[in-house]
Amino acid sequence: MSKITVFGAAGKSGSRVVAEAVARGHEVTAVARDLDALSALPVGVQAGAGDVTDPDSVAALSKDADAIVLTVGGPDAALYTNAVAAAASAVRALGPASPRIIHMGGGASLLNGEGVRFFDAPGFPEEFKPYAIGQIRALDAYLALGDDVTWTYLSPPPVHFTPGTCTGDYRTGLDHPVVGDDGQARISYEDYAAALVDEIENPRHLNRRFTVGY
Repeated sequence: MSKITVFGAAGKSGSRVVAEAVARGHEVTAVARDLDALSALPVGVQAGAGDVTDPDSVAALSKDADAIVLTVGGPDAALYTNAVAAAASAVRALGPASPRIIHMGGGASLLNGEGVRFFDAPGFPEEFKPYAIGQIRALDAYLALGDDVTWTYLSPPPVHFTPGTCTGDYRTGLDHPVVGDDGQARISYEDYAAALVDEIENPRHLNRRFTVGY
């Protein structure tokens, strides 16, 4: 059993990570800015109010944790890098037994068949650019960290990432999307959460990015 602190636990992805982790018997703390947003947590989950951009808040809520999961987002690109900086600072402050950081990343930094980031390819939707820029900068921030912080950045597919069901049947890749027979990359929020918790239980992508798809 692992102790897992999930920031952004009230969101679509965060709530599914919480549900998946507690269903497997892990000790989970679900964190949001407002405790009222966490009124429907699964049995056994501890609720906490905190600020993912405040190193002291992250450290206090992650003491004794094995993993910190960041599932936060919004149109303010600075949120993502501020969260990375706060989590890294908290990990360093917690010392040798500090937790790993697992970051719910974006798919825009994945590479298409020509080796071009989806963000840089023609036709990338303007309305998604603030979110994509934030996640791209977050990945760059992780890559610039020293070896004293252990992290994993998990990218969903760049387009087809929607609520669905948990099949537990997915494949992993690194910097290119995992595509099916139709050439499209897809994953449900539920299977994304399963892949994230699988990575906590069996670390295979330390200090690097990976992605998942069917």
